Amino acid sequence: MKSFSIAAALAGAIAIGGAGSAQAWQPTKPVEFVVTSGAGGGTDNFARMVQSIISKHKLFDQPIVVVNKGGGSGAEGYIHGKAGKGDAHRVIFGTNNAYLLPYVAKLGYKVSDLTPVAALALDEFLLWVKGDAPYADAKSYIEAVKAKPMGFKMGGSQSKDTDQTLTMMIQDATGAKMIYVPFQGGSAAAVQLAGGHIDSNVNNPNENIGQWKAGQVKPLCVFSPVRLAKGEPVFEGKGWGDIPTCKEAGLPIETFQMPRTVWLPADVPADAVAFYEGVLEKVSKTPEWQEFITRTAQTGRFMKGKELADFVARDDAANKKVFQAEGWVVN
Repeated sequence: MKSFSIAAALAGAIAIGGAGSAQAWQPTKPVEFVVTSGAGGGTDNFARMVQSIISKHKLFDQPIVVVNKGGGSGAEGYIHGKAGKGDAHRVIFGTNNAYLLPYVAKLGYKVSDLTPVAALALDEFLLWVKGDAPYADAKSYIEAVKAKPMGFKMGGSQSKDTDQTLTMMIQDATGAKMIYVPFQGGSAAAVQLAGGHIDSNVNNPNENIGQWKAGQVKPLCVFSPVRLAKGEPVFEGKGWGDIPTCKEAGLPIETFQMPRTVWLPADVPADAVAFYEGVLEKVSKTPEWQEFITRTAQTGRFMKGKELADFVARDDAANKKVFQAEGWVVN
C-alpha cells in the first residue's frame, strides 16, 4: 500500500507558517492561480472569486493569471504545482483531492510536494431523489434500497472520487446495496436524476439547485453536523435550512464535507506562506465572499495551520478507510 503520512506532511508546513512572523515576503511578479479543474467547475469558480476579491480590495499589487489544469481529476494541476518547487508565485486551488488522489492512482506528485496554505469553505453533500419519488425522507429511501439490493442506481461525478466514496459510506452504514454510475461531473448526474435514468445522487447544492427549483429533484438530507444556513425558498416554500441533517433523518453518517483548499509548491519561503494566509483570511471576511458562500450554499470556514492539519488528518483517515475496504489503493 502507498505509504505517506498526511499529518507528517502538514506538520512541517505548520512549523514553516509559524516561523514567518515578519511577513516580509511580497509577490514581485504576476501570480499564477492554478485551478485543478476545468473552466466553470466548482474549483474554477472558487479561484476566480478569490481573484476578483483580491483585485477589488487591492490585497496585493501584482496581477493574477488564472490557469486551468484539470486533467486527471485535478492531478495535472498538482503536478504543475510540484514543478514550481520553491516558487511562491504559483498558487494551487483544489479540494481534498490534493491528498486523496495519490491513494487511488499512480501520479507524478505526492502530498509532500505541496505546501498547504488554507481552506476557505466546505462543500456540502446532500442525498437527492427524483422530484416525484415516493420517499418523504432519507430513512424511507434507504429502506426501499435495502428491500431491493442492487436494484437502485446512485449517480455521481467520476469513479473513486468523493461521490463514490460517500456512496460506499452510505452502504457500509446502512447495509443498503446499490449500483454506482459515474458521470463526467455533477451537472451530468443532476440531468440524469431529473430524467429518471438514476434513482439518486449525492450532489452539492449548487449542482442540483436548477432541477430543485423546477421540482424535478428533491433533497432528503444533508451530510453535515448541522443544518445549512437559512436562505430564500427554493421550491414550494422550502430552502436549504429546511433540509434535515442525514443523522436527523435516520441515516447514520454525521458529516461528509469537501474542503476548498489552497496550496503552494514545496520549499517556498516561510513568510510567503504567512503572506497568503493573511490575504486569504482577509478574502474570507469580505461581503463578496459571504455572498458567494450563501449563493452557492457552501459552509464558510477559514482554516490554516493546526486547525487545517487536524481537519485534513480526519478527512484523510475517513476516506482512506473506504479506499482500503474497496481495494482502490494503488501499490
